[in-house]
Amino acid sequence: MSSDLVDIKFRLYDGSDVGPFRYSSTSTVDMLKERVVSDWPKGKTVIPKSANEVKLISSGKILENDKTVGQCRIPFGELTGGVLVMHVVVQPSLAKMKTEKKIDKSPKKAACSCSIL
Repeated sequence: MSSDLVDIKFRLYDGSDVGPFRYSSTSTVDMLKERVVSDWPKGKTVIPKSANEVKLISSGKILENDKTVGQCRIPFGELTGGVLVMHVVVQPSLAKMKTEKKIDKSPKKAACSCSIL
């Protein structure tokens, strides 16, 4: 049954790693995200507040929350005994981004223009 387990480490934006951790092939991407958020290293400039702000990327594809580890590692069938590396991207939630945009929409001052005669 050890072939049912997958070692995964998570590569953060600055090149540092979290893990590796061992997961069952039936673990979901959402479960992986929860683990990344709970084990996020202290002192990083970007810190996710929830799993919804985390995107996991494997083989150049953003992984969907309802996919299992087994479904995500299909291209890595020959990689037995290796550690699968997933890249982690942190995106602030849309609600936060919308409020920041509202703040940025302050009245703009008239800009100077030049005319060449």
